[in-house]
Amino acid sequence: MKLWDKGISVNKKIEEFTVGRDRELDVLLAPFDIMGTIAHITMLESVGLLSKSDLDQLIPELKALYIKSENGEFEIEDGIEDVHSQVELLLTRKLGDIGKKVHSGRSRNDQVLLDLKLYIRHRIHDVVIAVNNLFDVLQAKSEEHKDVLIPGYTHLQVAMPSSFGLWFGAFAESLVDDLHMLQAAWKTANQNPLGAAAGYGSSFPLDRKLTTQLLGFDDLNYNVVYAQMGRGKTERTVAYALSSIATTVGKLAIDGCLYTSQNFGFLKLPDELTTGSSIMPHKKNPDVFELLRARCNRLQALPESIGMITANLPTGYFRDLQLIKEQFLPAFDELIDCLEIATFAIKNIKVTQDVMKDEKYQLAFSVEEVNKLVLQGVPFRDAYKQVGEQIQKGAFKTDYKVKHTHEGSIGNLCTSEIKSKKELVISEFSFNEVANAVEKLVR
Repeated sequence: MKLWDKGISVNKKIEEFTVGRDRELDVLLAPFDIMGTIAHITMLESVGLLSKSDLDQLIPELKALYIKSENGEFEIEDGIEDVHSQVELLLTRKLGDIGKKVHSGRSRNDQVLLDLKLYIRHRIHDVVIAVNNLFDVLQAKSEEHKDVLIPGYTHLQVAMPSSFGLWFGAFAESLVDDLHMLQAAWKTANQNPLGAAAGYGSSFPLDRKLTTQLLGFDDLNYNVVYAQMGRGKTERTVAYALSSIATTVGKLAIDGCLYTSQNFGFLKLPDELTTGSSIMPHKKNPDVFELLRARCNRLQALPESIGMITANLPTGYFRDLQLIKEQFLPAFDELIDCLEIATFAIKNIKVTQDVMKDEKYQLAFSVEEVNKLVLQGVPFRDAYKQVGEQIQKGAFKTDYKVKHTHEGSIGNLCTSEIKSKKELVISEFSFNEVANAVEKLVR
C-alpha cells in the first residue's frame, strides 16, 4: 500500500531503491506517527472536517495501536511503504471508509516532519538523563579524589600540578555546556510543523494552534515553506548537540587510554573491565575507552554527513532527505550507549595515590616556587629567572605542595556551583509540559 498510489505499478527495482530502509527505521517513529494522528483528527473534528461519530471510533483504535507500538508489537507489513501507510491501512481494515479520512489536510511531508520532531523530543529527554548520570558520577569522583595531585600537561609535556578533582570535574562542567547546546536543539525541534502539508499549506481551515497545544509543543513553525525547510536543518542542529556531547566523552576516553597505560599509571581499570591479548599473557587492554573514542569520533562526523545531503537542495521537499534517517535515528542509541558505558567505567575506575611524589614530576612545581618568591616581595620576572637558574643547575627543590584558593582551582573546585548550573539548564527543558500533553492525548 502506498498513500500516493494511483493504480500504476512501479518497477520493482525502483521501488526497492526508493523505499530503502524506510520500513525498518519507520518502526521507531510509529508511536509518534500515531500520536500525531490522534492530535490531527481531534483538530479535524473541531473544525468540522470529521464527525464526532467518526472521531469516537478512530480514537480508541489509535490508542490501542499506540500501546502496541510502545510494547514493540507494531510491524510494517511486506508491501507497505512506510509507517504512515501502515497506520492508515490498519484503521481502514478495522473501520472501513472512516480510516481513509485521517489524511485530510496532511501530506506525508508534514507528517514525517512531525514524527521526527516528536521522536527528537523524546530522545533528547533520554540523552539528558544519561548525561545527568555521567555528570553525577564525575562530580562524585571529583570530590572523592580532590586532594590527589596529578601532572597537568601542555604539548604533552609536564606543565603544572593538577588534581583528580580538577580532571573529573572538568568533564562534568563540559557536559553542562553540552546541555546548553542540546537545549538549543530542543527549542528548534519543539515547534509544530503540522499543517504545512506538502510545504505550502492547505485550503482546509486547519487549527494549527490546537495541534500545537495537544502535542505539547512550545510553539509553531508558522511559515509553511520554512516548516518544510526545517527538514534536515533540524536534524543537523540536533546532530551538532549530540556531537558536542560526544566530543566531551571522546576526550574523556582518550585521557582514559593514556592514564591507564603503564607509562602514566594514574588510573587503573578493574581487570573485569579490560580485555586481553591472544599472544601476550600480561596484557590488560582498555578497549572500553578505545571503542568509546572511536564511537564518539563517528558521532562527531554526523553533522557533516547530514550537511552533505542537504547542502545543495533548493526550497521544497526532495527525496534526498529520506537518507538522513539512516544515520540520524540510530545516533541517539549510540550516544546513550557511550554515555552509559562511560558512566560505568568511571564509577569503577581506581585512582592512583601519590602520583606526584615521583621525582620526574618535580619540575611541575616550578611555578609554585616562583609564586612563593613573588609573595615574599620578589618581582615576578626576577623570581622566574631565579627558579629557572636553579633548574638549569640541577639545584631545584620543592616541597610538593600547592595552595590554590581561587574559584575553579585545585583547592576550590566549585562543585556545587557547577551542579547548580547544570540543574538550571535541565529545568529549562519543558519535559514536564510535554509529558503531560502526551499522557492526556494517548491514554
